[in-house]
Amino acid sequence: MFKKTISIATILLALTVLSCKDDVVPKPSGFLRLDYPEAKYVSFENNCPFAFEMNEAAVIKGEKDCGFAITYPKMKATIYLTYKPVNGNIEKLLKDAQKLTYEHVIKADDILEQPYLNPQKKVYGMFYQVDGNAATNSQFYVTDSTKHFITGSVYFYAKPNFDSIMPAASYIKNDMQRLMETLKWK
Repeated sequence: MFKKTISIATILLALTVLSCKDDVVPKPSGFLRLDYPEAKYVSFENNCPFAFEMNEAAVIKGEKDCGFAITYPKMKATIYLTYKPVNGNIEKLLKDAQKLTYEHVIKADDILEQPYLNPQKKVYGMFYQVDGNAATNSQFYVTDSTKHFITGSVYFYAKPNFDSIMPAASYIKNDMQRLMETLKWK
C-alpha cells in the first residue's frame, strides 16, 4: 500500500510541476518588410518628341519608335511606354488605352481613375490604379490631343498577388505619376 501511495503522490507531484508552465500562445504572423531607397529623379531626353523625369534606379531599354521599357531590376518590374502620333485618330487612341485598362476588370477588385490636367504644358491624361490580383497595377495615358499620345503600364515578373507586390507597386506608382507630371512635349 505504501508503494501505491508513493507512486500516486509522485504522479500528482509531476503533474503539478509540469502544469505550472505558461499557456502556449501562437505567435502572430510575420510580414516581410521591403524598404526601397528614396527616389531620386533625373531628366530623360533623346530625339523623341517628349522628355520626362525618371527614377535614377531604373534602366531604360529597347528604345524603338519612341517606345521604352523602363526596368526596375531589384523589383523585377517594368514600365512599358508606347508613343503614337495623333493623326485625327485621338478617339481611337483613347478607346484603345481605356480598353487595355478595363480588360483587367476580371481580376481587379477596383479600378481608380485619376484625371491629369496641365494646360501650361498641354499635357492631359488619366492615371489608373488597378487594385487586386490583376497583371498590371498602374496604367496611364497622356496626350496633347493634337500631335502626341503616350501610354504606360507596369508589369511585374511574378504571379499577380497584390499583397506580396504592394510595396513595390506603390513605389513604382509614384514614379509613374512623377513621369506624367514632368512630361513635356518638344
